[in-house]
Amino acid sequence: MAEEIINRVANSKLKTFDLEEIYPEGKRVQFDVKNWLYQELILKETDFREHVKNHDWSQYKNSFVAITCSVDAIIPSWAFMLVASELIPFANKVVIGNLELLETVIYQELLNFVDFNEFANLPVIIKGCANKPIPNSAYALLIEKLQPLARSIMFGEACSTVPLYKSKK
Repeated sequence: MAEEIINRVANSKLKTFDLEEIYPEGKRVQFDVKNWLYQELILKETDFREHVKNHDWSQYKNSFVAITCSVDAIIPSWAFMLVASELIPFANKVVIGNLELLETVIYQELLNFVDFNEFANLPVIIKGCANKPIPNSAYALLIEKLQPLARSIMFGEACSTVPLYKSKK
């Protein structure tokens, strides 16, 4: 007689947190101001303001935008702020920085709305493999939220986890 296979993972109190599940859909765009600089080096205020005025900002509707300058030029803060002020009515989120910073800020905001009480005194697995661009900083933010509550925290998949934290009893 064959012995019944029991799924111990499904029957355990183990909880999984998958950062991909809260990943917001929407195009990620890196907006580079270098093209609006004189010889990609010098910001001329009049020319820069003209570019801002004539740009079609509606193309960023429902996008997540990181404003940056990819060349070694000195850009005054007001220039980034001016671009941001035009993007904000259209974009879901605007940051001044790179795409990794953008994802970090997105996750920081998202994790502030998660009710972590359901993980209290339970073993938690933070799902490892991701198909979306989840920055390492998002995992650190998640640990910060879970550690005061969870009994233990592991990383990976239920079949092969790496232990990260165990509460002291």
